[in-house]
Amino acid sequence: MKDQHIIGQAIVFIENHLYETITARDVAEAVSYSYYHFHRYFSAVMGETIGSYIRSRRLTQAAWDLTHSKKKIIDIGLSLYFGSAEGFTRAFKDRYSMTPTEYRKHGIDVLIGNRQSAQMPDNTIVTYAGLSPNIVTIPAIYIMGIRFCTTISGSESLAVWQQFNKQIPPALYLNKRYGVYESGHTCASDIFHIDSESTAFVGVEIPENYPVVKDMEVKKLSGGTYAKFIHTGTVYTLIQTYHYIWGVWFPKSGFELARRDDFECYTERFTGPDNENSEIDIYFPIQ
Repeated sequence: MKDQHIIGQAIVFIENHLYETITARDVAEAVSYSYYHFHRYFSAVMGETIGSYIRSRRLTQAAWDLTHSKKKIIDIGLSLYFGSAEGFTRAFKDRYSMTPTEYRKHGIDVLIGNRQSAQMPDNTIVTYAGLSPNIVTIPAIYIMGIRFCTTISGSESLAVWQQFNKQIPPALYLNKRYGVYESGHTCASDIFHIDSESTAFVGVEIPENYPVVKDMEVKKLSGGTYAKFIHTGTVYTLIQTYHYIWGVWFPKSGFELARRDDFECYTERFTGPDNENSEIDIYFPIQ
């Protein structure tokens, strides 16, 4: 069993059945392998058993539900098959160093920052489940563009991109373009909620001290170490890539998110928002 896409199929199956009574044997059957062989293979590739992985994903899903829904805490725990309130609280505190009540009170969202959750349909197996980053160090980057307000539950970026693309000076048209998500004052941990406002910035790379075009601003992206992912597909499936990064890769990576902006970079490999072969580089600052 050498095809790691089988692991991808298993991950997608788990993602789509977090709220059901699945077992490690169910996962093995879903990818048409014997329990014995697949259990050993999964453990070797992922560094943990299938059962441990399911439990870990249910805890990160519980964290999402606590900050993005009004469900009762006990209902969240039971819906994700933690046998009792005490068992859920104990497991959650072991993972996040605070109780579910404390987590919800402070509005902390360590799972996916300012991105919405999304289940991954079976047809995204190859694209997302095999995603792994390069760890890169980049210099500071200057971009010129438009800043706008958005919320956790909605996005105005498509309209802003359309506006911005009409305003790019011809001399900069072939330069790299960037989409940056910035934390706003209402994203502070003590008042975070689904309608929290933040700002976003879309822009094009410029040399330092480039003349600023009317109605635009200049933003400096901090240099440093980043985990660089490549999303392949339409812009409408970006959310699934983010779900994989935050829900699957980050919890297992051992990296901590640094206090710098994460951003998307659009190069010549981006061939249109509806093109399934388009590539978008996604950079997460790490330390």
